[in-house]
Amino acid sequence: MQKTEAIGDIFIRMELATKDQINQALEKQALLKRKDSLGDVLVSMGFITQRDCVRGLGEQWGVPFVDLTDVEIEPAIMKLVAQNAARKLKVLPVAKNNGKLTLAMKNPLDIFAIDEVRMMAGLDVEPAIAPEEDIINAISRLYRSGISSSDQVNDVIKEFDSEIDFTAVDTGDEDDISIEQLRELSEEAPVIKLANLIISRGVSDGASDIHLEPQKNGVKIRLRIDGILHEVMQVPKKVQSSLISRFKIMAEMDIATKRSPQDGRIGAMIDGKQFDFRVSTLPSVFGEKIVLRILDKSSISVGLHKLGLLPETLERFETLISRTYGIILVTGPTGSGKSTTLYSVLSKLNSGEKNILTIEDPVEYELEGLTQVQINNKAGLTFASGLRSMLRQDPDIAMIGEIRDSETATIATEAALTGHLVLSTLHTNDAPGALTRMVDMDIEPFLISSSVIGVIAQRLVRVVCPKCKEPYQPPRDAIKRLGIEVDGDTTVSFYRGRGCDHCRGNGYKGRIGVYELMIVNDRIRDLVLQKASSHLIREVAIETGMKTLKEDAIAKILLGITTLEECMRVVYSG
Repeated sequence: MQKTEAIGDIFIRMELATKDQINQALEKQALLKRKDSLGDVLVSMGFITQRDCVRGLGEQWGVPFVDLTDVEIEPAIMKLVAQNAARKLKVLPVAKNNGKLTLAMKNPLDIFAIDEVRMMAGLDVEPAIAPEEDIINAISRLYRSGISSSDQVNDVIKEFDSEIDFTAVDTGDEDDISIEQLRELSEEAPVIKLANLIISRGVSDGASDIHLEPQKNGVKIRLRIDGILHEVMQVPKKVQSSLISRFKIMAEMDIATKRSPQDGRIGAMIDGKQFDFRVSTLPSVFGEKIVLRILDKSSISVGLHKLGLLPETLERFETLISRTYGIILVTGPTGSGKSTTLYSVLSKLNSGEKNILTIEDPVEYELEGLTQVQINNKAGLTFASGLRSMLRQDPDIAMIGEIRDSETATIATEAALTGHLVLSTLHTNDAPGALTRMVDMDIEPFLISSSVIGVIAQRLVRVVCPKCKEPYQPPRDAIKRLGIEVDGDTTVSFYRGRGCDHCRGNGYKGRIGVYELMIVNDRIRDLVLQKASSHLIREVAIETGMKTLKEDAIAKILLGITTLEECMRVVYSG
């Protein structure tokens, strides 16, 4: 009987992971209380993707791997397996050849699922393997009705007209509607359908935020996809009150309060994945605006290798986070991916040997093996008071969601000086600015210079769509403006996306980070003690090896990862 090849050896043979990475993962696996598979540990450490893990398992089991990210399947094939069965069994019919049905499966060894599909389709089944997430996404995309979102909205609006009496609300004045009427309207089936349609559209389109914006003559629905807002639908003014109230009820807000902002939260399981929606209301001239921030709890497990750090920067950053004490700051504007970077660092450091505590406002994602604390200002649990208590809990690593005031900053510096590794964020435009920002917060310069060991600034840029990516030669003056030195006959190729169905015609699919890593050395410490300006600190940081945000962006343009226009919009505009 032939011996099955070890999964670690398969990953090495397929060049998905190195021997050193396999050994690191085996060490971490031995320390974990729960018995995760080697593949899951490699994914959590960022060494391989979930798709790579599934490919390796398929190789070990002798089952072909199927890429479902952009597959088109004939409707006749789809009809062989009912949608509810496909969702329940986590399977997808892919092709029919010689009387056999190729079936993409989460677990191709599940003989019960294979038998059920065999009976349902009346065909022999040839199992193939695909990531669970890809199967669920493909089911949502391929089984979806052929009608567009706008047509679906129109159908729901027709239900409004036929099932709901709008005589009480067609004045357009929300104050004329009683709370009882609002509650009744928000519980009607068409209102629930419309709210669910908006949420499902946001999730299926990969949006980070859903905006419901009351206008004079209607409600505009916009989605933020890869950092850019896109208008996706308009709904009539007459449904505004009931729709807004529906979202407020779902988020456990007070529907009677319309003239002051409110915050709430919605938890939902969509296509087998857990989502949290942070909901915020804001009174405006034409009614309450609602924004839902979409938090996909499975999307935060991004390894450091997948963030977009260039090899040299990644090596320096990994050396930095391996330190046992000091403050590491992540800086950048809102929505620049700071939380993802922090959680990726925590996942890397979460070996089971260390006590890791976090204090956040709010706790966006839950990580197993960490103690996470939620800020509660009403109960007196602030960043400062929570951090003080955390330091009495024998932590090795403390993560502070944001340093907002001098008290928190002082406690953080003192914690770093007493042998703790502290991770936190600041809102500054670049890495050197973080040090002068702390000086402005009245933190003693000697505390800053002694405690801060590194700062990483970041932005997010859109990635060129891999399906419609094409090279082009930019004008010579554009290359010179970037500071790229080119010989007379040398041609430089940039890349851009033509626009296709995969990227919805945008030419971009997904986002990646652009980084500026500053390691605090003796020369920089001396400048901090002298309260030097950020531009002087910046000059010294560059002299001692810091690659700036603009240089990192240029490298990603030349590698064909992003475009000149995107970097001009995100990086050069600052």
